[in-house]
Amino acid sequence: MDYTILEKSALFSGIPTKELCNDLNSVPHHIQRYDKGETIFHLMEGANRIGFILEGNVQVQKLFPNGSQINVSVRKAGELIGPAAVFSGSQKYPCDVVALEPATILFFQREVILLLLQKDLRIMKNFMTELATASYMLQQRLELMSYSGIAQKAAFYLLIQARQSGKNVIEIPGSVSNWAMVMNVSPPVIEIHDFDALQNVLSK
Repeated sequence: MDYTILEKSALFSGIPTKELCNDLNSVPHHIQRYDKGETIFHLMEGANRIGFILEGNVQVQKLFPNGSQINVSVRKAGELIGPAAVFSGSQKYPCDVVALEPATILFFQREVILLLLQKDLRIMKNFMTELATASYMLQQRLELMSYSGIAQKAAFYLLIQARQSGKNVIEIPGSVSNWAMVMNVSPPVIEIHDFDALQNVLSK
């Protein structure tokens, strides 16, 4: 296994490569590959395992009976999927998790995660930080959803990113279509009003 992405992740931060290898080799786990569009976790499926994304991006989404969909979040390589559900009272996944592109996931059963947390307090601290961060991000996501229109949502997103990074230059997460998914809006379209003006631009 390539431990590079694991070493750079928040979950295993501060753990030397040798110790990380020993920790993971001492517990059962498995790796699974998913194609684009394939569902990793199903809504209300029994939550008994946590996924660690080794490669690719996945989308957490909520489908409603009326056919509408909310894109809760996009998770990328080095991040966890399913930890809150696994340790919740219901132990059910509250959303679908779908691969946005070919993705590789490292899975741990609930009992294995508990064993890792007991064996290494650094992993326990990192794991608790991850859960707290996920809860905080969900609250921000709910506030984002409360705004109507692309302009308000974009303004909220940019302000949050600027405050968190301390920078005035904000990178768009991937493609414009991917950003639209994060904002939970339809991808923007361009309406052409003056064909001659566009042609004049090319002629200059």
